[in-house]
Amino acid sequence: MLKPEALNELIQVLGKENVITDPDELLTYSYDATAAMPRQTPDVFITPSTTEQVAEVVKIANKYNLPIYPRGSATNLSGGTIPIEKGIVMSMLHMNKIIEVDPENLTATVQPGVIIADLNNAAMEHGLFYPPDPGTVNTATMGGSVAETSGGLRGLKYGVTKHYVMGMKLVRANGDIIKWGNKCVKNVTGYDLTALFTGSEGTLGIITEILVKLNPMPEARKSLLGVFDDIDKAGNAISAIIRNKVIPATLEIMDNITINTVENFSKAGLPTDAEAILLCEVDGYQEAVDREAAIVERILKEEGAVEVNLAKTDEERDKIWFARRNALPALAQLRPTTVLEDATVPRSKIPDMIKAVREIANKYDLTIGTFGHAGDGNLHPTIVTDENDAEEMKRVEKAVDEIFEIAVSLGGTLSGEHGVGMAKAKYLPLEFGEAGVQLLRDIKEACDPNYLLNPGKIVQRRD
Repeated sequence: MLKPEALNELIQVLGKENVITDPDELLTYSYDATAAMPRQTPDVFITPSTTEQVAEVVKIANKYNLPIYPRGSATNLSGGTIPIEKGIVMSMLHMNKIIEVDPENLTATVQPGVIIADLNNAAMEHGLFYPPDPGTVNTATMGGSVAETSGGLRGLKYGVTKHYVMGMKLVRANGDIIKWGNKCVKNVTGYDLTALFTGSEGTLGIITEILVKLNPMPEARKSLLGVFDDIDKAGNAISAIIRNKVIPATLEIMDNITINTVENFSKAGLPTDAEAILLCEVDGYQEAVDREAAIVERILKEEGAVEVNLAKTDEERDKIWFARRNALPALAQLRPTTVLEDATVPRSKIPDMIKAVREIANKYDLTIGTFGHAGDGNLHPTIVTDENDAEEMKRVEKAVDEIFEIAVSLGGTLSGEHGVGMAKAKYLPLEFGEAGVQLLRDIKEACDPNYLLNPGKIVQRRD
């Protein structure tokens, strides 16, 4: 319960226009992009503009024992920003300045509310780009991306967000402001706090400034589409491409359900009778791109592709990737609720995982489309359902349980890029064991002993 004196102190720090308590408006902040999650209306919604304001809010929260939920654009898919214990939702969207793009050191310094696409646009003016490329790149914020360690289509060659964070400014759970990391290529002083807080989902501190690496823009790129009548052949092609020392910027897969749904949505000319398609893009210097594209084309044919198409123009290339980026919205049109998961396995196990998902779909009489980042083993089994159908949702829950159990049994992980949040917390013992989960809890309690920062996410309080 928000006490009047707490509300008054928040208004003094932030200004009345940046503090919202109207119940109708607060409803907007009771959920995020994750389907089939519980909702909870916060006590108050605030929008700080400076690190100092964030620190003062944290001190107020400690004084009145109010949970704080940092929030960007809330595009996350793990229930990571739901205010499950009420309290304060802290939007970082007013902290949206690109502080610096430094072409000499190949870095950028940004506030957490900066949209990823905006950073890329600023970097491109210097012939640079920021490689992490989540599907919501045009709406997702840098703070949310760092908190969730998001990935995207370029993960195979360029990695995910954690590979680009060099430092940050952060407000601790007690209100202290700390800053570490710098533009040095080599920096191994002390514990790797940058790694600790990257991917911590707002449970250990509140990020207010981020220093990231940038890459030079590739000189050239080519995109290919391989059509397969057998999912095993597609899986073998993935392994063969990597085995031949070609690391594509992007290597994506879609199964038949996804192909048909996306084609109906985007009219991109996808082959609706295919069991699977592989979408591949190589980039770099022109000579290397020509050579690697030829190798990929040869391998796709050798591994049984019934058709291989090379995009001849930017328009054809954009059409291919428009189709892939619309896989989720296309599937979302089928039913009222879309449960998008993030099971990740070694790439050699991609065919096994896709087959397992199909068997699970049949077992529980569900429609599941599977697509994802085949080159790095990150699949997105997507269940289209209706959360108002209680009986069907019980089957969905059982299906999700089995998807993660199988992923871990294949040597995989619970998340390649979506984080843990509320949605996957119960599965952590599958991957880490109880002792591993306890270590996560020990770290949480060392940084946030009162569980005020995004409580209910990743680990729960001790019994």
